[in-house]
Amino acid sequence: MNLLSIIVIGLKEIWAHKARSLLTMLGIVLGVASLVAMAAIVKGMENGMKESIIAFGGLDKVLIREEDVPAHQEHLADQATGRTILDAYALKQAPLITAVNPEISLGKAIIGYKGKRARTSECVGVWPDVLKMNLLEVEHGRFFSELEAGQARNVCVIGAGIRDELWGSPEEIGREFIPIGEEITINRQPFKIVGIYRYYESEQEKKERELAAKQEAEETGPKRRKGWGQSRRTFAFFHKNNVIHIPLNTAWLRFRAASGPHGEPELRLTDVDIKVGSMEMMQPALQQARNILMITHRGIEDFTFRTNEDRIADINKRIRNARLSGAIIAGLSLLIGGIGIMNIMLASINERIREIGTCKAVGATDSVIFLQVLAESIALSILGGLAGIAASYGLVFIIEIVSPTANSPVITTTAMAVAVGFSGLVGIIAGLFPAIKAAQLDPIEALRYE
Repeated sequence: MNLLSIIVIGLKEIWAHKARSLLTMLGIVLGVASLVAMAAIVKGMENGMKESIIAFGGLDKVLIREEDVPAHQEHLADQATGRTILDAYALKQAPLITAVNPEISLGKAIIGYKGKRARTSECVGVWPDVLKMNLLEVEHGRFFSELEAGQARNVCVIGAGIRDELWGSPEEIGREFIPIGEEITINRQPFKIVGIYRYYESEQEKKERELAAKQEAEETGPKRRKGWGQSRRTFAFFHKNNVIHIPLNTAWLRFRAASGPHGEPELRLTDVDIKVGSMEMMQPALQQARNILMITHRGIEDFTFRTNEDRIADINKRIRNARLSGAIIAGLSLLIGGIGIMNIMLASINERIREIGTCKAVGATDSVIFLQVLAESIALSILGGLAGIAASYGLVFIIEIVSPTANSPVITTTAMAVAVGFSGLVGIIAGLFPAIKAAQLDPIEALRYE
């Protein structure tokens, strides 16, 4: 008897007991579906996190953060200057640093236009290097000029989200409104809009917007209100769409000049970011920046560097932990499914003792009986695995409806292959003991079995 015949006989036995086989496979189906769905959720999270890092400026962006002075410099803590404009000018001269962006934040600024109000993710005074730093692109108008920045003029560049809140989005008003030259108020001070950044969105948001536009175009009846949970916005892109940038000097002179101690101008910055020429030069560039800051800070180390590489490492660690947790849970489900297969196979052998005895009496060898039982067990697990793959699509769909997120789960072929392969392995392990037991049956005793 060849291997093909053995597999066919095993499949016929499964088909002959359809209800029992279906219930036996249920554990494998649920285990595979949970494994693939968990992998899809984790993959969606990973894609979203890495997409956000790129949206915030990429891996070559470095944030300079304030930090408490080290223990051996505690006696100098009252002399720590923090981040100042002198740091920015000094870093600008570093050969390995391609961009420097000092910032002065206005906090939760009040943005108004003819009685309307808009929310901002941030309203900050910046240098032109902010475009390169945060990968921003001015779609309409222009960025403020060096002359406007030097003279601290009241000009601003706004994100597309601010435009949509104050004048309406293109979908709402039926056309794209470009408010270049319009005057808005920032904390009750008038500012002229000279530029608008392009609208930023994730790949998932783009697909959903295009699909919604297509469905709306196909609708002929009255427009229906979308249910809650339909809008999914990625924070990184929401942040870029709702930003307002004004010249650094304007932020300093108009909003911060009188906030220093004893009436002195406040020279401290809210933030300083730098960008290096290439990832290969990251460490030399950081050392160069450190040397410069140690000079401008008079030897006081009250700063630290935070790179997106650190965030990538943190993301990878979280992803590994999530995958490991999901694999353990799904593995336990598959193990339980394997125990069910073993149980049913043992019961099936007890029902077929006389049949096995007859096969041995007419010449079937122990190896043939062994392979036939093992093939039935493997077939059950593989069919359960394939059914689990189909079920995983439904499970992911339900998860998206019940708990929508900005980053949709992504089912990968690798996860499906691993799940089916693991289910096949479970089938082999679960079928070994019943197959050995069947192969060792004595044909004479088996024929006498009632």
